Amino acid sequence: MELMANGVRYHVEVSGEESGPVLVLLHGFTGSTATWKPVLENWQDCRIVAIDLIGHGQTESPADESRYAMERQLEDLDFIFKKMNLEKFTLLGYSMGGRTALAYACEFPDHIARLVLESASPGLKLEAARTERRERDARLASEILEGGIEQFVEKWENIPLFDSQKSMPEQARRHVKQERLAQTAQGLANSLRGMGTGSQRSYWNCLRDLHIPVLLVTGKLDPKFCAIAREMQELLPASEYRTISAGHAIHVEKPAEFATIVKELLNGINEED
Repeated sequence: MELMANGVRYHVEVSGEESGPVLVLLHGFTGSTATWKPVLENWQDCRIVAIDLIGHGQTESPADESRYAMERQLEDLDFIFKKMNLEKFTLLGYSMGGRTALAYACEFPDHIARLVLESASPGLKLEAARTERRERDARLASEILEGGIEQFVEKWENIPLFDSQKSMPEQARRHVKQERLAQTAQGLANSLRGMGTGSQRSYWNCLRDLHIPVLLVTGKLDPKFCAIAREMQELLPASEYRTISAGHAIHVEKPAEFATIVKELLNGINEED
């Protein structure tokens, strides 16, 4: 379905059991609702709501860079959730979508029942680090606009963060590449500039006050995000940390194992009900 949120048209896909527990999915940078295809069949007794974030997939990619600010993205999501009458749901985000999910939970804590963060972070703690990251992302955004999507994807899929994806089956790798190639240069460039890790505020100081249950999941082959998750776990009052033998994109590399971990969490919700 298509929903307008504060003047931007969003693409939202709803599937699964209408009366089941609600699970909202937020993809990562260069992703879309298509990224969840390998795991969806495992969650069909839930009501699945997958959203293309601004500048990605079939959601609009406005020319106005300021429209991509994390604060604006959170306002859009809140509008969508209210429009769909979603209350007290499980919010799952991967990478950029995980940063967004955590930010939403910090800003609107009463709306979320549980949070699942896959390979995610609360942002960067120091302003110097944020400045350096903004500059780096700005350069990459310019490269995307100047060189086009195909040239960018060729570079992006070969960064060390995604080395483990090279051992995935050919069909799975082809699916990931097609998803990346389906993006727009303007959408990705503005996403980097507007809601990149260096552009958003740090949410590290929010963690101690976030009392909802949080499940942290990282791949054992992704040491940077394993370290971030361990540090987050120490600060979060109600968190669990799980690792899977995979890299950064766990739901793509090990879909069955990732789906099982999330399903166990959702089954726990049913038992509590």
